[in-house]
Amino acid sequence: MSLRDIRHWVFDMDGTLTVAVHDFAAIRVALEIPPEDDILTHLAGLPAEVAAAKHAWLLEHERELAMASRAADGAVELVRSLAARGHTLGILTRNAQELAHITLQAIGIADCFAVEDVLGRDNALPKPDPDGLLKLAAAWGVTPAQMVMVGDYRFDLDCGRAAGAHTVLVNLPDNPWPALADWHAPTCADLLNLANT
Repeated sequence: MSLRDIRHWVFDMDGTLTVAVHDFAAIRVALEIPPEDDILTHLAGLPAEVAAAKHAWLLEHERELAMASRAADGAVELVRSLAARGHTLGILTRNAQELAHITLQAIGIADCFAVEDVLGRDNALPKPDPDGLLKLAAAWGVTPAQMVMVGDYRFDLDCGRAAGAHTVLVNLPDNPWPALADWHAPTCADLLNLANT
């Protein structure tokens, strides 16, 4: 199957449709999370009151980043091209849903996504769990095999694989996870070319 044949696309947000700006090391320091720990997994294991306070800090920090988001090279053209073809488009991010909407507005493509097709960490188990992809597949009435998960990190690829969807690694010059990515595109502009062939 070629990318051109896939009509149901799900995108990661930060670093995929936007220029990556999260300084995860600094976030871990601010929240007193060990360097080797996944941030969301660590917070999930804390007592409720402590976790709530740290989630509140994280939300405000990420809100500032969302409002200042810049589109990744070729991302706007890619999304608009797919939308113009009538493809179904979704977002699956480890960020909060409300911030994903702010980010889409900031980079000028919010109109390409149905509000309910933007899922964040409050709507589904965070990637690499396939929960969000499976929810979108059910909502769209398709099988995961009819979908493609596009992202810039291993969690996106692991999520796609676990769901049974196709996977694309984007915005990295090389592919460190060839066994997990069905396609690799160094930029979103390159991905648009792949989707047209």
